Amino acid sequence: MSILVDQKITSEFDKSAMIHFQSSAGNYALDMAMWMITEIGDVMWLVLFSIVIFVIRRTRRTGLILLLSLVAGTIGAGYLKGYVVDNPRPNLEFMGSTLPGDIGRDTFVLGTDGSFPSGHAARAAIIALILGFALSQRFPKWCYLIWIFPVLESISRVYVLQHYPMDVLGGTVFGILIAGVIGKKLRLYDIFKKSEPEL
Repeated sequence: MSILVDQKITSEFDKSAMIHFQSSAGNYALDMAMWMITEIGDVMWLVLFSIVIFVIRRTRRTGLILLLSLVAGTIGAGYLKGYVVDNPRPNLEFMGSTLPGDIGRDTFVLGTDGSFPSGHAARAAIIALILGFALSQRFPKWCYLIWIFPVLESISRVYVLQHYPMDVLGGTVFGILIAGVIGKKLRLYDIFKKSEPEL
């Protein structure tokens, strides 16, 4: 996927999608909703959320794996977009409603302004994969609903003109890979083991 983006094979699709989203903005309720969703994906809020989960004794392993995955995903996405894939950010002005704050920029390496992969999409996918897995035994039918979060996060990043569609798709795949590797290495599946009674 990164080769497609780096070689500009998907650039026409990306640009036409961005022009469509730029012209679609203007509905106040939708603009506010998209802005709030994109802000939730900021690294600060998600790291804080994972620290809260880590502090709770019962969910400590899940919180640790979530925290490490978020940090690794954020740093990895920043370096990929800074040094590996040459895909500048969309240079379009948001034409929608006046927002209550600036649109949060993604993490990036100083001196670079890359776009692929999206750190917001990567973090949202990490949250969905790890929390979805952690909730899978308790709520087997409902645990998949958490995947609504990365879908909305990805749409919001394109809607506010911060990323191209391929950026958020790449970020989602990158986040799934990071969460999968770290979750396996740190044995996320151990959260389902019953604690043995002391003798």
